[in-house]
Amino acid sequence: MRPLTTDLDRRQLLRASAMLGGGAAASLLPGWARSATPGLATLPTLSGEDIRLTIGHSAINVGGRSGHALAINGTVPGPLIRLKEGQKARLSVTNNLAEETSIHWHGLLVPFQMDGVPGVSFPGIRPGETFVYEFPIIQSGTYWYHSHSGLQEQEGHYGPLVIDPAGVDPVAFDREHVLVLSDFSFMHPHKIFQKLKQQGGVFNHQRQTIAGLLAGKDQTLAERIEWAKMLMDPTDISDVTGAALEFLVNGHGPQENWTGLFKPGERVRLRFINAAAQMIFNVRIPGLRMTIVAADGQNVRPVEVDEFQIGNAETYDVIVQPTDDQAFTIVSEAVDRSGMGRATLAPRSGMTAPVPPLRERPLATMKDMGMDMSAHAGHGGAPGAVATVDHAAMGHAPASAAGPGMAPSRPRGSDVMGDMAGMDMNMLDPNKAPQVKIGPGVQMISPMPMDRTGDAGQGLESVGHRVLVYQDLVALAANPDQRAPSRAMEIRLTGNMERFMWGFDGRKFSENPPPYSLRHGERVRVTLVNDTMMTHPIHLHGHFFELVHGPVGHLPRKHTVNVLPGGKVTFDVTGEAGDWAFHCHMLYHMHAGMFQVFKVRAGAGAAA
Repeated sequence: MRPLTTDLDRRQLLRASAMLGGGAAASLLPGWARSATPGLATLPTLSGEDIRLTIGHSAINVGGRSGHALAINGTVPGPLIRLKEGQKARLSVTNNLAEETSIHWHGLLVPFQMDGVPGVSFPGIRPGETFVYEFPIIQSGTYWYHSHSGLQEQEGHYGPLVIDPAGVDPVAFDREHVLVLSDFSFMHPHKIFQKLKQQGGVFNHQRQTIAGLLAGKDQTLAERIEWAKMLMDPTDISDVTGAALEFLVNGHGPQENWTGLFKPGERVRLRFINAAAQMIFNVRIPGLRMTIVAADGQNVRPVEVDEFQIGNAETYDVIVQPTDDQAFTIVSEAVDRSGMGRATLAPRSGMTAPVPPLRERPLATMKDMGMDMSAHAGHGGAPGAVATVDHAAMGHAPASAAGPGMAPSRPRGSDVMGDMAGMDMNMLDPNKAPQVKIGPGVQMISPMPMDRTGDAGQGLESVGHRVLVYQDLVALAANPDQRAPSRAMEIRLTGNMERFMWGFDGRKFSENPPPYSLRHGERVRVTLVNDTMMTHPIHLHGHFFELVHGPVGHLPRKHTVNVLPGGKVTFDVTGEAGDWAFHCHMLYHMHAGMFQVFKVRAGAGAAA
């Protein structure tokens, strides 16, 4: 292993990026996207038709502490790659590590041989070798790139990617900032994984206590006993937490406070990318409303919100328009409330705004276990029906005022035994999911999963302001394929949280389950059912799929979707020829087995 490099000052970084960029244009971010953070180097931008990237070891400093990272062209995140729709891209990637590496172009529609998944679409990049990715750019929007080898993504092997449209951008803005949200650990990722396998909840330092019981803040004693019998912990929201992770914005921790500039009155476009290995973030800017204009790189009809949840590998573009001469804090709070990333929008360098305290950590409910009481009582509509979104009830009113199709949150201290009365409590009933292989990797099968695309996400049910939900998203342009699906398939997301075992339909990838097969051009309706008590951001390579809700012909197109605990998500997809990875984008879940392949072939013979 090479010795770690020392920190680069601004001029060294420019020289290094120019040398490593080869024929690419390497420069500081343009003025409209420049960091104002004093003393901190900004990432270079690479553009053009011939870009060179080098993967190597580097040092990283977070909060005054130095650690080891895997860097792209010497930076974490890697350089911002800026391309244009309609151009051809040639990206040469050199591996200076002593182990195999790779780059996957997340969300880009490329030939499957260029998708960058070792063992699926190409052999990987061996130490000392260079692999050249070549493909046409046929889309625009906000995307990113990252390693698909081992656990390298956790060590810093990721970077942002923006594609400008060939024509006029439908989104009007005066200034732009790219914000890469991520998590970093000073503990080696393989050590993290080992600890997760050895002890369930090892990083969860927010478990329920006797004090919480006496104060009536958490579950009642009866509830705790029942959950313990099922070997489930309602505070286990995120596996790896702030106890082991630092939360970064553009590679900088909260203390460094990355700052982006604006002039009062400007329309500022913020391109958010969740490049975290394990953490889902809740994003808000106290004092500023945000208008969502794109999701996963695809333009959507504008939606004004106060907060949104961004799953691993998702991207959201938002417009803000600060009119006052003051600073605003950009908060990316961990879904389990174990920490936050922090950045600042300000008219001038050095300005700061108050940083809100962490909110109370969420508790999983019976709804997260796939036992929605309102549906059981006949209030949830027909099975599989799409819930109606009532924003007046969601956020602006207490949970007890939830609107049609939305289950009210169970008040803390309610009697869980009463909730369970009369319900089928066989948590491993194979009749509910006959395709699932029942074994040690399946802790439960959700008895009553429901469509939760109208839900805000764990911990955001009653925050007192408007939170984005998937059912808010409507595609700006008409869907390119509006045919009805010719068949349907169901995929269950399964796991055992105590033993840290994860898979699809009860099988992990190392067990060599048969791939999911489609025909090229075939239109298929896929329903993902989450049989676990943790949110899973599920990504399908090489495709955009349409979430089944909203106006027909303008369904929102995504490449990654959060499937809430005990919930289900349905989407339509048109098969593109090739072998395409399909997995949970929580890195440790994927590493533990939550990975599969969609095999798409020409002609007849696809299996369900």
